[in-house]
Amino acid sequence: MKELTYCRILDTNINVISVQETVHYITDNIDSLRGNYICVSNVHTTVMSYENKAYNHVQNEAAMALPDGKPLSVVSRRRGFSGAERVTGPDLMGALFHHAKEYPLRHYFYGGTEETIRILEKKLRETYPDLQIAGMYSPPFRKLSCEELDETYKRINETAPDIIWIGLGAPKQENFMYENRGKFSAVMVGVGAGFDYHAGRIKRAPQWMQNCSLEWLYRLMQDPVRLFKRYVITNCKFIYYIFMENLRGKKH
Repeated sequence: MKELTYCRILDTNINVISVQETVHYITDNIDSLRGNYICVSNVHTTVMSYENKAYNHVQNEAAMALPDGKPLSVVSRRRGFSGAERVTGPDLMGALFHHAKEYPLRHYFYGGTEETIRILEKKLRETYPDLQIAGMYSPPFRKLSCEELDETYKRINETAPDIIWIGLGAPKQENFMYENRGKFSAVMVGVGAGFDYHAGRIKRAPQWMQNCSLEWLYRLMQDPVRLFKRYVITNCKFIYYIFMENLRGKKH
């Protein structure tokens, strides 16, 4: 496989890559990626990774850690990686779905609620008629037993997927992928709220807000009670940690 470029941000190896480059990398190396996993990293997961060494190990063991959060690509560019772009979970999903005829991959969707995946399947079949949906499953909102995991491996692998989209939310989805690496016959990609976006249950921020690194603010306005701590406090921590990291780098 082609060696990937990354920028180390708060001890996490964030790939320097674009959406199209990611699509080409996954499709060109799909067989080599089977059994492995891809993280879609943002400010929230990067701060969690910096503060939790076990989670940091999970992030850095991934085949890729994509820069979902715009601030990650901004930091990468300021550190000399001029080609750094943002690669969000929903955008990556959409790019692969859009090219379903060109890249005839089989997609499995693991996560979300029963209602979400029901709506998601309907929307995907309407929007992307060439998309091959291997299956969908909404797991219980608890840790699965060994017997349930064995049944999950069997159920999913029997559908012969190429990509398993994992929509459990961070850090649950990353830990799930790490703990179950090598168990599935496909590459796992953790996409957080990607199912809700493509099901139309969450609206994306206007493009100008995305370009100005303000998509977090748009999400916060949609769900302020649940997301206040994640976005406001975590964003402040990220700015402080990056400032201190840059200061240490200048001293050295």
